[in-house]
Amino acid sequence: MGSVLLLGTIGAATLSLPAGVAAKDGDIIRTGSCTNNSDWKLKLSREDGRIEVEFEVDSNRVGQSWNVRLKNDGNVFFTGTRVTKAPSGSFEVRRLSTNGPGSDFIVGRAVNPKTGEVCRGTATF
Repeated sequence: MGSVLLLGTIGAATLSLPAGVAAKDGDIIRTGSCTNNSDWKLKLSREDGRIEVEFEVDSNRVGQSWNVRLKNDGNVFFTGTRVTKAPSGSFEVRRLSTNGPGSDFIVGRAVNPKTGEVCRGTATF
C-alpha cells in the first residue's frame, strides 16, 4: 500500500510541473496567456550552434497589428510589426540568436497598440 501512495505522489508531482515542456531534440517550449484573451507560445531549438527562436501569438482575430520584440540576455535581436493572418488569427516570428556560454534567457514580447494587450513569454536555453 505504501508503494501505491508513493506512485500517486510521484504522478501528482509530475502533473504539477510548470507549463514549459522539453520537446524532442532538446527543444524548449513555453506557453501562456496574454493580458486579454490572446495566447502566446515560445519555442527554442538548437540550429547550427545558434538558438532558433519561434514566438507565436494567437488572438483568434484576423488583421490585428502587433509590435514584437525578441531579446537574448537583455539584448534585442529582433523588433518588427506582425499582423495576424487567416485562418487562425495568429502570427509567428522565427529568428536565430547567438548561443552564448552558459544559459541564455530569451524574452518574446508583443503589444497590440490598438487594444493595449501585452503578450510576454520567457524561457531559458
